[in-house]
Amino acid sequence: MRTLVTGGAGCLGSHLCEALLGRGHEVVCIDNLLTGHPRNMEGFRSNPRFAFLEHDVTKPIALEGPLDRILHFASPASPADYLEHPIHTLKVGSLGTHNALGLAKAKQARFLLASTSEVYGDPLVHPQREDYWGNVNLIGPRGVYDEAKRFAEAMTMAYHRTHGLETRIVRIFNTYGPRMRPNDGRAVCTFIAQALRGEEITVFGEGSQTRSFCYVDDLVAGILALMESGEHLPVNIGNPEEITVLQLAKEIVDLTGSRSRIVHKPLPVDDPKQRRPDIAKARKLLGWEPKVARREGLLKTIEYFREVVVRA
Repeated sequence: MRTLVTGGAGCLGSHLCEALLGRGHEVVCIDNLLTGHPRNMEGFRSNPRFAFLEHDVTKPIALEGPLDRILHFASPASPADYLEHPIHTLKVGSLGTHNALGLAKAKQARFLLASTSEVYGDPLVHPQREDYWGNVNLIGPRGVYDEAKRFAEAMTMAYHRTHGLETRIVRIFNTYGPRMRPNDGRAVCTFIAQALRGEEITVFGEGSQTRSFCYVDDLVAGILALMESGEHLPVNIGNPEEITVLQLAKEIVDLTGSRSRIVHKPLPVDDPKQRRPDIAKARKLLGWEPKVARREGLLKTIEYFREVVVRA
């Protein structure tokens, strides 16, 4: 099995590359290293079944030889990244997805799109099921990411219906784990980095907004199960255990043994008030549900960050 992972030098992409190599796949990783990093590939870059190509998927993708699977994960994914690179985020979701789908069509490869819970926007339905169409401010600052992914889903379904391409769509909810960047801007890595440095823990608003955090190993297992399933419609993959952002901050302070104090800053524009996946479809179709408890996952992530923050 020969598999292409776009965005494979990112946190999630690199874990997917590693898992696929562990399953015996030949893996090709494409990444322009805008938000990914070579160190994420250190553990498997010398594997003879792995190849890395530095390339921007918004430009045509040329790849020699047969291809069985494409996992399209290229995109800035954190608010800090897509707010800094708004136009590129839109181009990756549109041009990049079109190029990846075109390659899948040419190679007759099965295609999996990494979509996101952000397609639900600031949801009016809770928890969020796959048949909910969302509540998105398309012209707000977060719209560059939300709408890029919504367009990517529409493009993927168009290729499925028009060309008969085998496609899969995973809607990923908040994920955390080793290889996240300390300056990523998302809650888990920001809180851990601040706690380890003894800095103030910055919580936006009162911290009453809720999130559901899935450990990366669980997420990878769900994604690969979806890829090998027969389901072409979107499937939520995430952890349905919901907590407030303030509760998360307090847990991280406790687990790191930090003396950092929690401070509050103004809530960003269009920040979702609630976010929790309904994973009934994943349970039924894939036999999948998360297994790693939050405390266990946070401790593993903190261990990784101790090295990264000190090295930085």
